[in-house]
Amino acid sequence: MARCLGPGKLLLLLLLLLLLLLSSTSSAARNRCVDAAEACTADARCQQLRTEYVARCLGGGGGGACPRARCRRALRRFFARGPPALTHALLFCPCADPACAERRRQTFVPACAFSRPGRPPPSCLAPLDACERSGVCRPRLLAFQASCASAPSAPDGCPHPQASRCLRAYAGLVGTAVTPNYVDNGSARVAPWCDCGASGNRREECEAFRGLFTGNRCLDGAIRAFDSWQPPALQDHPDSSQHLEHSLLQVSSTDGLLKGCSLLSISLPWLSRLCSD
Repeated sequence: MARCLGPGKLLLLLLLLLLLLLSSTSSAARNRCVDAAEACTADARCQQLRTEYVARCLGGGGGGACPRARCRRALRRFFARGPPALTHALLFCPCADPACAERRRQTFVPACAFSRPGRPPPSCLAPLDACERSGVCRPRLLAFQASCASAPSAPDGCPHPQASRCLRAYAGLVGTAVTPNYVDNGSARVAPWCDCGASGNRREECEAFRGLFTGNRCLDGAIRAFDSWQPPALQDHPDSSQHLEHSLLQVSSTDGLLKGCSLLSISLPWLSRLCSD
């Protein structure tokens, strides 16, 4: 066949086949998390903060241990000071295949910031108690609880304005004692790295805390709907001076605080104490 076509026609045919292959591959295997990473790289502020947390989280500590405190501090800076449209696109990029989902799961170096490879997950009471003692974590968890409370009137549990607040509050937990992440590369389910198998007589409290993530219709709906209302990452994005701390102050307004405090005041006694302060 090559002799019949001649060198010129054969080369043209090969080029046409190559173009068809590339176009079909790019359309079928588009990785939205790669798009988000490229958009962050193109933005000086986002790239600077991302480089910082990657360096902190990958930097070896004494005895080969991960420097978790420094890693989590850098992650909090990334989500607090980076452009929200870009940082959220990295965290919530929609995925249709395991390769994309695995990249999303690895966004913030979870081997240091989230889990401890080679060890079983601890009881959820450990990060919960650590959060209670933390001036950084405690208000963020309360803000998350208030912002991601399911709305019975909304079909997916979370109307649009609340969905954006819920995702901001969720991002605010990354880098705290209760850092959540995607639990696998086959779904968009999220949870802290812990379980309730050894929670003893605090089992109800443990399950209530874990249920804030695993049984949260508003959070699930907000993550699923992210691509439908979030502006494309490469378009103009909000000024990075709108820090997460400001968002948390808005979330923790009187109405939101009271609404959140009623949810788990029985199951989480320390949240009840916060409501009564």
